This record gives sequence, structure tokens and C-alpha cells, in this order.
Amino acid sequence: MNMDLQQQLRGKWAIYGLMFLPGFTWASWVSRTPYMRDILHASTEMMGMILFGFSCGSMLCVLLAGKLITHFGTSRVMRYGFVLLLSGVAVMLAALLLHSAYGVFASLVLMGGGTALIDVVINVEGAAFERLIGKSIMTTIHGFFSFGTLIGALSGLAMTAVDVSITWHFAFVVLVNLLIVSAALRHLPATSDSERHEQAHSGGFLAQVGRELRDRQLLILGVVILAMALAEGSANDWLPLLMIDGHNLNHTQSTLVYAGFTAGMTVGRFLGGYVVDRLGRVLVLRASAFSAALGLAMVIFSNNQWLAAAAVLFWGIGASLGFPLTVSAAGDGKNSAIRVTIAATLGYLAFLVGPPGLGFIGEHAGLRMAMLPVLVMVLLALVCAGAAGSRDANKADQPV
Repeated sequence: MNMDLQQQLRGKWAIYGLMFLPGFTWASWVSRTPYMRDILHASTEMMGMILFGFSCGSMLCVLLAGKLITHFGTSRVMRYGFVLLLSGVAVMLAALLLHSAYGVFASLVLMGGGTALIDVVINVEGAAFERLIGKSIMTTIHGFFSFGTLIGALSGLAMTAVDVSITWHFAFVVLVNLLIVSAALRHLPATSDSERHEQAHSGGFLAQVGRELRDRQLLILGVVILAMALAEGSANDWLPLLMIDGHNLNHTQSTLVYAGFTAGMTVGRFLGGYVVDRLGRVLVLRASAFSAALGLAMVIFSNNQWLAAAAVLFWGIGASLGFPLTVSAAGDGKNSAIRVTIAATLGYLAFLVGPPGLGFIGEHAGLRMAMLPVLVMVLLALVCAGAAGSRDANKADQPV
């Protein structure tokens, strides 16, 4: 697939813009979780079950994403994703106005499904686009997701501070989505679609998945991405409530801490490509896991609320590179789209088990102790990070 420099630039910014939106939308509703809990009169365990709706939608659609992409192509599946995402925002607004916990659960199923479809498409397309242009952009792609969460968190903080109604807040979220999608979707490169047409694969979709699952390195990468996705997802689901219940901050302060986490994620991902080019993927992944573990340990065990708040930056910076580095490593070699989809699916298991599991622990032992399993998983990722090395033994770690 030949592409001139202007087309490459447009394609790159289309990918960046489309990755920004699910992060922005996600953080916008996360910034309202204290309001959500209060208006629904929900316990910590009940909030875990409500947030499980996002996990259910995500897991269902991430399992379907590979087959949908194979049959319909990336642009069409991307459209399906945004229809689900924005439908979820509308249903959540209606459910909160009606004080319906079941409605919020349903809205999160829709939003989780839409986010998963968009995320898998962007990861598949981003890995293919990297190979086409011969440049490392995967960490930057995920940087735009984190930048979206930062802007979503800051806008949520501002609207909470000045008491803007949730109706106007969510209307703003939908408007931003519609404006960027209408501009970016026209320029989304169908690089991965072209690759699939050019490559001859034997067997159907499930047969290809079965063959790739025999790869031990891919399965170890799945463990790493599961752990690092749990580190990221647990903060996105629970951090505002963790800082309120575990460290006695108020709503505005807790949202500001969450914004600090997203800032750490954003900085880590935008600088990630530069650092990996110089130090290698494995070393940077190990350093990321160590930073996340350090931040989590301080949040869990420190009784100083402002030290715990500052530690969130280590948590965010550490969690920032886990997903993009392991996805890029999974995409090495042939049949990249299938391998990336498998890795993303294993990562999304964290979103399936995280909210209800951590909510159950948090109800009985407190949200600080609920983060202990996350810390253990991140330490496991630190041990397994060597699997992110290049599949080609004659190469050094590939920059991503």
C-alpha cells in the first residue's frame, strides 16, 4: 500500500484523534463516579457490580472484534464502536436522572463495548501503520488515549467545581465526539485491511487464533498485558473513590488526584517512544512495572494523604507503557492482526474481573487493601517483562 507524506500525516492524526475520544469519554464519566455513588446510594460492593457492566461490554466486544474486523474492515467496525459508545453516554445520563442502578449498568455495557471495539481497531491499525511508515508511533497513539483521559478528568473537575449539571456535562462529551469523529474517520488509513488481503492465511479465523495461542511468548505477553491493564484499569475505575474512602479527600480533591494519574499516563506515553529507542523495550517495560509497583505500594501503605496523592504520579507513569509496549511486541512477526487481537483480549480480562473483584475486597477490607492484588500482578509483570523482547534473535529490542 503506497501512501504519500500528506496521506501519512492525515492518517496518523486520524488515528490519534480517534484514540483520544474513548479516553476523554471514559474519564468524563469516571470523574462523576462520586456523584454516581451518592445519587444511587450505592455501597462499595454495589459500585463494583455496576462498574462490572463496563467489563461485560468490553469483554464481549473484544472477543468479537477480530472476527468483525476480518469481515467488515476497520472503518466500519470503528463506526459501530462510536455508535455504542455515544449510546452508552445517553443511556447513562437518563439512568442517573432516573436514579436507576440497572440503567447505569446497561449504559456501561454499551460504553464498554464501544470502547473495546475502538481500542482493538486502533491497536490493529496502529501496528500496521507503524510497519507501513517505518516509524514507532504506538506509545504516542496510547498517549493520545491518556491525553483524552487527562482532558476528560480536568473538564470533569472544572464542571464539578462550578456545579455544572451532569446533563450539560454529558452533552459536551457527545458534541466533542461527534466533531472529531466526523473529521477523523474520513482519513483513517485501511492499512491492516490491505495487509490481510495481501497475506495468504490458511484456515478460518478460529484456526488462526488456535495456532497463535501455541506461541509461549505470546501467552507470557498476555500475562504482562493483563497485569498492566489491571494497574491502569483499577485507577480508572476506583481512584476517585479510593482517595475519598481511603485517604479522606473530598470530591474535588479526589478528582484532582485522578487528573494527576492521567497526567502521569500522558507524559509516560508521549515520552515512551523516545526512551524505548534508546534503552530498549524490555528495560523500559521493567522500569514501568517497578514505577507502578512503587506508586501502588505508597498509596496502599502510606497514611499521609498527600504522600499517597503524590505517589499516584508514579502509578500513572508506570502503568502508561504496559499496554502499548506489550501490544507492539505481540504484533511482531506474521499474522499481526490476530496476535494483537489475542493480546488485547487477554488484557481486557483485567477489566472483566477487576471491578467486581476489587469492589468485593474493598467492601470488606477497604479500597486500599483492594489494591493489593493489583500490586502483586504488577510485580509478576516485572518478572515476565523479558517476553517483550524482539522475536527476531538477530535484532536488539525493537523500539516502539
